Amino acid sequence: MPSDWLDSLNPQQRQAVEALGGPVLVLAGPGSGKTRVLTYRVAYLVRVCGIPPQRILAVTFTNKAAREMRDRLVALLGEDQVNRLTVGTFHAICARILRREAQKIGLDPQFLIYDTDDQLGLVRRAMQELSFDEKQYPASSILYGIGRAKDELLDPSTYAQQISSYWEEIVSRVYERYQKLLEENHALDFDDLLMRTVQLFEQHPAIAQRYQERFLHVLVDEYQDTNHAQYVLVRHLSARYRNLFVVGDEEQAIYAWRGATLRNILEFERDFPESRVILLEQNYRSTQRILQAARGVIAASRQRPYAKTLWTQNPAGHPVVVREAYDEQDEARLVADEITRLIDAGYRLRDIAVMYRTNAQSRVFEEAFLRYGLRYKLVGGTRFYQRREVRDILAYLRLLHNPNDSVSLLRIVNVPPRGIGSGTIEEWHAWAQAEGEGLMAVLARLGRPEDPLPEGVPLTGRAARVLRAFRCLLDELAQVAREQPLPVLLDELLARIGYRDYLLQDRESGEERWENVQELRTVVQEYAGLPPQEALASFIEQTALIADIDEYDERSDAVTLITLHQAKGLEFPVVFIVGMEEGLLPHARSMGDANEMEEECRLCYVGMTRAKERLYLFRAFKRTLFGTSELRTPSRYLSLIDPAVVSTGEERESLRAGGRAVARVHASRVLDRLADSIAGTTVRERPRDSFAAGDRVRHPTFGEGVVVAVKPSGEDQELTVAFEEKGLKRLLAGYARLERI
Repeated sequence: MPSDWLDSLNPQQRQAVEALGGPVLVLAGPGSGKTRVLTYRVAYLVRVCGIPPQRILAVTFTNKAAREMRDRLVALLGEDQVNRLTVGTFHAICARILRREAQKIGLDPQFLIYDTDDQLGLVRRAMQELSFDEKQYPASSILYGIGRAKDELLDPSTYAQQISSYWEEIVSRVYERYQKLLEENHALDFDDLLMRTVQLFEQHPAIAQRYQERFLHVLVDEYQDTNHAQYVLVRHLSARYRNLFVVGDEEQAIYAWRGATLRNILEFERDFPESRVILLEQNYRSTQRILQAARGVIAASRQRPYAKTLWTQNPAGHPVVVREAYDEQDEARLVADEITRLIDAGYRLRDIAVMYRTNAQSRVFEEAFLRYGLRYKLVGGTRFYQRREVRDILAYLRLLHNPNDSVSLLRIVNVPPRGIGSGTIEEWHAWAQAEGEGLMAVLARLGRPEDPLPEGVPLTGRAARVLRAFRCLLDELAQVAREQPLPVLLDELLARIGYRDYLLQDRESGEERWENVQELRTVVQEYAGLPPQEALASFIEQTALIADIDEYDERSDAVTLITLHQAKGLEFPVVFIVGMEEGLLPHARSMGDANEMEEECRLCYVGMTRAKERLYLFRAFKRTLFGTSELRTPSRYLSLIDPAVVSTGEERESLRAGGRAVARVHASRVLDRLADSIAGTTVRERPRDSFAAGDRVRHPTFGEGVVVAVKPSGEDQELTVAFEEKGLKRLLAGYARLERI
C-alpha cells in the first residue's frame, strides 16, 4: 500500500478515519463516501495503528454491504488480514456467537433460523391451538407485534406484565405459545438472534467480558437504523474500551416501522459524553441540481439536530424533470416512453430505476414495460429463496440437518405426493401428542416396512405403511448427508423423491421451476469443499440470513422496479420517483402523526438522492386506488423544490403554485384531455340549459374547470366540477352561475 494512500480522502473523511481514543459519531450525508470511510478506518487501524485484525468488529445491516466492505478491504489489506477480521451483519455475528455459546443458555448449537414464512406458519399454528380466528386477528399483524416486543428485549412473561389493551393480550398469548413452538423445533427467528445474544451477555458476565476484551474496536454502519436490541448489543460489545465508531445519517432514518429508533443517533452524545461528532457533507454521487432539489425537501424536516449542508463539485447536470400524467396508466406509459428515449441516447437498462412508495404501484409499470419490450427486475417480488420449489428442497435439507424442525417436516411430508394426506397427519399428530413427543420422534417406533407393526401404535394399517416408507426415505438421505458432499446430497435427494418429474407435470411453468432447482445446485457447489455436515449447516444458515436487497444483482441489464424503502443504499444514473401525490408520498397512513410524517419527508429525500445524473418526479391527475378512481393532489414535497432546478417553465410554474392544489398549468391541459374523453362518450342530445360530463365551464369565483359528474336533483342538476385552481366542487346548476365555454 503506498504511503500516501490517505491522501485520497477529503479533510472530513480523513479526520473520521484518524479519530482515535473513544466514541466517534460520523454523520454521513448521502453519497458522501461512508463505506469508503469505514473501510479506510479499518485499514488505518491495522496498517498504521498496528491493531491485530482479530480485535476489530465491523457490523453492517445487509450481507451486500458486508461483501462490499470486505472486497474493498481485501484491496487495502490483503486476503489474509481480512480473513482475521470479524465483518458481518448483526444477525450473522449473533448467530456465530450463539452457536459457540449455545449450551450456556440452553440452546441446541444446531438451531435453525426461521425466516418470515416459517414464522408466519408457526404463528398460525399457535393461533389455531389457541382457537383464535385469523380473519379477526391477522397472523402477520400478530407476528409484527411479537417482533416489536423482541426489539425491546421483552420475553413473553415480561411482555405479559405490561400489556394495556385487548390486542396486546392476544399478541401476548400467541407470543407465549409461538416461543414454545420455536423451542420445540430447536429454532430461532431473526429477532431471537439479537435478543438471545443480549440475554447471553447479561446472564453470563464472564462471556460478555471475553468478547469485550477481544474487540478493541467496534464499528457500526447505518447506526440510525438500529433498534433497541441492537443498541444494547453494541453497548455490551464496546463496554470495555469504548472505541465505538458509528456511521449514520439522521436524515436517512426511514425504518421506524420495523423497530429502528432514531433516538439511538440523536442521543449518542448523551450516551457517550466523551464522543466526537464529524460531519461528511461533500456529495460525490449526484449533480448539483439533483442535490439542490433534495436539499429543499429535507430542509422541511424538524428532526435535524445536526443540520448538514450537502455540497458537490460535480457538474450542474440536467434539470430535475417534474411531470404530471393523466392517470396511473398514462404515468407508466410516459415513464416507458422516456426510458426508451434514454436507451436511444446511450443509457443501459440497468442504469435506470423506477421507485414508488407502495409495492402495489409496480403492477402498471410491469404491464407497460412488457408492452414496450423493456426488461425489468422487481426487487421485493418473489425472491429466489422464497419460490415454492426452492423452499421445498430447502425444507428437506433443513429437516436432514435438524429432525426437530416440524415446520419443514409438515411442508414436505407429502411433496411430491406420497399418500400422506390430512387424515394420516391428524392420526400422526394425535399419536405424538398422546406420547408427549415430536412428530419425528414417534416415527422411529414404526420400524422398517417389512417388519410387523409394533403393538400400541394407534395408526391404521395404511397410515403406518406410508409413514414407514417416508421415515425410511429420510433415514437413507440422512446417511448420505453424513457421508457425501453437499452437491451429491442434493442430487440424491432430487432423484429419490422424483422431484423433476413432479415439477414437469405442470406443463405451463414446470420447466422454469426446474431451472430454479438447478440454480440451487449452482449455489451448493460453493460448499463442495467443506466436510458434509459442516457444509449443510453453513448452507442452511446462509440462505436463512439472505434479505431482499442481498439478492439484488446490479449487473443484470434490466430496469429496476423498487420501493423507496428498499432503494436505501443503492444508486442509479437515472431515477424515476412515481406517485408524487398526497396520500402516496406522503402516505395517507402517516398523516396525523408528526413522527411518521417526518419519516415520509426523509423517505422522499432518500429516493431523490439515489440519482446520480437524472431525476424524474412523476404524478397523476387521477388515480384508481382500491377500485375507486379519484382526483389527486400533488405531493407537498414538490412545492419545496427550488423552481430554478426544474426542467421547463411549465413545471416551474406548477411548483410555484404549491403542492396542495392541482397546479393551474397542468390542470388546464389535463382537464382538456378529461373533457375530450368524457365528451367522446356523451352522444345523446340534451337541453341547452343543462350540463353534461365533459363540459368546460367558467364560474365567477372558482374560475375555469370541467364537469366530471352530473346527477339529477329534482328539476335541477347537481354538478361535480374540477376547477383548475380550486379543485373539486359540488354545485347546483340552477344557482351556480356557470357559463359553458
